[in-house]
Amino acid sequence: MASRLQERYNSEIKPVLETEFPKNKMLTARLDKVVISVGAGEAMKDSKLMQNIQDTISLIAGQKAVKVIAKKSVAGFKVREGYPVGVKVTLRGEQMYNFVDKLCSIALPRVKDFRGLNRNGFDGRGNFNFGLDEQLMFPEVVYDDIIKTHGMNISIATTANSDEESYKLLELVGIPFTKGRA
Repeated sequence: MASRLQERYNSEIKPVLETEFPKNKMLTARLDKVVISVGAGEAMKDSKLMQNIQDTISLIAGQKAVKVIAKKSVAGFKVREGYPVGVKVTLRGEQMYNFVDKLCSIALPRVKDFRGLNRNGFDGRGNFNFGLDEQLMFPEVVYDDIIKTHGMNISIATTANSDEESYKLLELVGIPFTKGRA
């Protein structure tokens, strides 16, 4: 069964993109994947806190998050090879559409004094990156279960070849951007 956002993409968003950016219908921009990542910081030394971060991100994403292990030792950051340095989860397909729908309709409107996401997060290849300050805006997160609040980076990869095409896609999907030009 397709998610609500996926059905809206097929019925409303895709035809708009096909008329605005005319080319082969198979090249119409669509969401490819969403990566949610958290840098551990001081949690590297505390396995209980690291597990709490992993559980929280898994709960938010609806899919098990994996620990990211350091590939090299970096003395300046006090990191040794093999240490856990973060947590990430990659969402594709229906879970990706469910997460983006939840992010746009529930989580971002719950942020205090939220004016929209900065448009400077595009990377030139049609992908959009932004950060959130804390995880408490998601409805699945129970405040009493959190040891320490943490932020997260969210990267939305699209099949668009340009930032303007990707911007139009994400705007139609429902990502709230700041008003005015970046």
